Amino acid sequence: MTNRQQLGLLSVLAFLTLFFWLLEPILMPFMVGILLAYLGDPLADRLEAYGLGRTLSVTLVFIGLSSLLVILVFLTIPLLGRQLDLLATKIPQWLHALQNIIIPWMQQTLDLPADSLPMTPFKTVLTENWTSAGGLVGDLWGKIAGSSMAMLAGLANLVLIPVVTFYLLRDWDILMGRLRDLLPRSIEPTVVHLASQCDEILGAFIRGQLLVMLALGIIYSVGLKFIGLDLALILGLIAGLASIVPYMGFIVGIAAAGIAAWFQFHELSMLLAVGGVFAVGQLLEGMVLTPLLVGDRIGLHPVAVIFAIMAGGQLAGFSGVLLALPVAAVIMVLLRYAHANYKDSELYTADDSA
Repeated sequence: MTNRQQLGLLSVLAFLTLFFWLLEPILMPFMVGILLAYLGDPLADRLEAYGLGRTLSVTLVFIGLSSLLVILVFLTIPLLGRQLDLLATKIPQWLHALQNIIIPWMQQTLDLPADSLPMTPFKTVLTENWTSAGGLVGDLWGKIAGSSMAMLAGLANLVLIPVVTFYLLRDWDILMGRLRDLLPRSIEPTVVHLASQCDEILGAFIRGQLLVMLALGIIYSVGLKFIGLDLALILGLIAGLASIVPYMGFIVGIAAAGIAAWFQFHELSMLLAVGGVFAVGQLLEGMVLTPLLVGDRIGLHPVAVIFAIMAGGQLAGFSGVLLALPVAAVIMVLLRYAHANYKDSELYTADDSA
């Protein structure tokens, strides 16, 4: 690549960065649409391979994704609301048990002074924060509902998401081909190779690890509900989300579910049942879910995912969160490419003995 081409590439990158930064407030529906189109394109390509037209294939994929999303929303939100209400009633009971049973036992067992574990300040802080959190939600909803422009903007974003998704999904292959044609011929093979590696990394995570997290969340929720745990849905979802880091979902989930089971049942057998649910989940993850959905593809490192999402949210809000994983994948591929070039360079292979 010549110096002129390098300058041109840097100029394009600087322009795109400024473009996204200036238009960040309106990017959310487009980012969501791009993500959904990226997820749906392999399905549309498979339907095309069976002889269906692109528009018909995209329509079937679009209807399937929309139906799945609507079903998940209408099934999950009411259940989650009831679970949160139940959690609000459980917290005072847990605090009462902690103050009157667990703390006296710890003081007696460890020979601690009577005032060594004060509960009153902790209860006061928790109550104030719980109340303020509820008030914050109410204030936020009041501001949204009271502003007709905010309501219209939110509705417009919701309406735009399926429209943008459909048209991007229909023209995805055409857009990718045109972008490829715009590349300078001298760097086109290298850029296409790097882009395919980015797609492999993102596919391994988005189409693999996220599906594993979703499956584990369902498995844990159903299993905990089967043994009679009241907060099964919340605990299962937390364990599934924490599975973004290997074994973190198991550790967090079994600890939280074990505590909830002890306070609800006060029986050792229920702790064993909770352990059985998470043991089954771990076996299914290792023997079925990960080999089937992720395979041996190298995706994003869990720590890189966490850092990218937090950095994206800090720099550009919700749109930054949506852009975080693609940007992290590009950076990882570029670092690997630079590493490979360095290992092949004279700087690395030079022999001082000469």
